Amino acid sequence: MPLHRPESLDAALELLQGGRAVVLGGGTDLYPALRDGTPPPEMVDLTRIDGLRGISRSGDGWRIGGATTWTQVVKAELPPLFDGLKAAAREVGSVQIQNAGTVAGNLCNASPAADGVPALLALDAQVELAAPSGMRRMPLSDFITGPRATKLVPGEILTALFIPEATGQGAFLKLGARRYLVISIAMVSAVVEMEGDTVKSARLAVGACSPVARRLPTLEATLAGKSIAQAEQAALDYGYPELSPIDDVRAGAGYRREAVATLVARALSQAALTDKEVPHVA
Repeated sequence: MPLHRPESLDAALELLQGGRAVVLGGGTDLYPALRDGTPPPEMVDLTRIDGLRGISRSGDGWRIGGATTWTQVVKAELPPLFDGLKAAAREVGSVQIQNAGTVAGNLCNASPAADGVPALLALDAQVELAAPSGMRRMPLSDFITGPRATKLVPGEILTALFIPEATGQGAFLKLGARRYLVISIAMVSAVVEMEGDTVKSARLAVGACSPVARRLPTLEATLAGKSIAQAEQAALDYGYPELSPIDDVRAGAGYRREAVATLVARALSQAALTDKEVPHVA
């Protein structure tokens, strides 16, 4: 099985046009999958391509290269807006996985329990897709269409994510059967902007409780102008119609729905409090 390591995006795109090759980033999802099926005829490693790694400011926000590793996300100097993404990055497998696994790989794998997706949804992330015909960009919320399904077409590469300019502070909370190296039962990311003692705006996303991670626009709209205590109570009282949790070996659907309410309330508090001393909610 040939492994190609191109040093330019154009060369990588050319290698993919025959339809035989698959894209390789960190390999943390691809290599384990090879045990269960026929290996692809060819692989194209993207990690040598200039511009696909690192985080930088763009004119109206931030650019995260598709081959940026989760360790690079953790170590990057970023404003509090990205606190939720950094916390999610620390939950992506083990440290060894974080050192190799890429942001684009986490998205293109499209697992309902992918740790990075809720945090990026709460940041209003957009994905940049490259093909020989040119670039296109779309909201992350449109890109992932179902479990293991995206709008990436054969021959395309997810080259970057764009985070629009915004203010506020992020938070991420994950519930699993144990503290470390676990697939989520439920996870929540929040970005909250405060105006004095009240919520000016809130962006909320939930993962592992529906076929794809979901934003909560109705709840977000009700939180503006509320105190944090009122926002917590609103989160606990909300019915979460956007979600469709399932029963599986990790948890029941009812438990997931109850857990999400508590996680959202706690994430709102964490994102609103600069000292991170978050009170427990019922």
